[in-house]
Amino acid sequence: MQYLQKINYKMSLLVVGTVAFDAIETPFGKIDKITGGSGNYICHSAGHFVHNMQLVSVIGDDYDQDELNYLKSIGTDIDGVKVLNGEKSFFWSGRYHMDLNRRDTLATELNALASFDPVLPDSFKNAEFLILGNIDPALQAKVISQMQERPKLIAMDTMNFWMDIALEPLKNVLKMVDLLVVNEEEARQLTNEYSLVKAATKIREMGPKFLIIKKGEHGALLFHGNRVFFAPALPLEDVFDPTGAGDTFAGGFMGYLAKTKDLSFENMKRAVIYGSAMASFCVEKFGPQRLKELTEAEIEERVQIFIELVDFDIILK
Repeated sequence: MQYLQKINYKMSLLVVGTVAFDAIETPFGKIDKITGGSGNYICHSAGHFVHNMQLVSVIGDDYDQDELNYLKSIGTDIDGVKVLNGEKSFFWSGRYHMDLNRRDTLATELNALASFDPVLPDSFKNAEFLILGNIDPALQAKVISQMQERPKLIAMDTMNFWMDIALEPLKNVLKMVDLLVVNEEEARQLTNEYSLVKAATKIREMGPKFLIIKKGEHGALLFHGNRVFFAPALPLEDVFDPTGAGDTFAGGFMGYLAKTKDLSFENMKRAVIYGSAMASFCVEKFGPQRLKELTEAEIEERVQIFIELVDFDIILK
């Protein structure tokens, strides 16, 4: 019986991140309250590839039970989601500019997140894959320290804010992970290098063997050793809401790797394409709504479009 329990504990993908409410205004619409948060988007995206996810987060007692039930329905174990009675869930409000690349934060209410202390249930401590959403680097390190076995791949996200106020803890956790996901502005700030190639070299010297630099509407770069892969962004006719697109990319990327269990550079290139495809769906509606509607056929069709974008035949004379 003990042996069987140990096997059951070997789950696929552990997700640590926020579960929140957002209020979003874009040039194309406005919504006063919708579910958001890095952990939420990652699970919504990864759930199209794996159905044995584990989520660690914190919420108030105001969070929508139907949304928690939806997470469970797509294969998410929410035993690691702590509910603080009498508290509200994390809330963020923002307004996007016409180009959708810039946004103004109108409100940030930490609420329950202010006391977030990630403690892993025993059944979470042997996850095969771990993705650390954008939270305090000290908390990211605490999660890693609780793992009984080192996951096959530890990935993390971070942002400028932590570089400003917690640079040393951030550098410490970078030594503990295999892959870092950042955007180009964050890569430059972390390294003081404008060239993304030089920035990538410096970041990998800090610890991560793999690096993904997101370039928003211009695609994403994957670095490993002396190899670089570029995946373009899909030119979309309608971009409605970019909130959560980066986390959706990360969820698709990690979900595909967890499904295939292949960490070769060639398979990571495929994972970047799948992550990019998922992000392209995310922006089509407010919040994670579009991700809930997706079918496997739609995903494969979108991936094929990405493949055609990067595939070409040429005869050199």
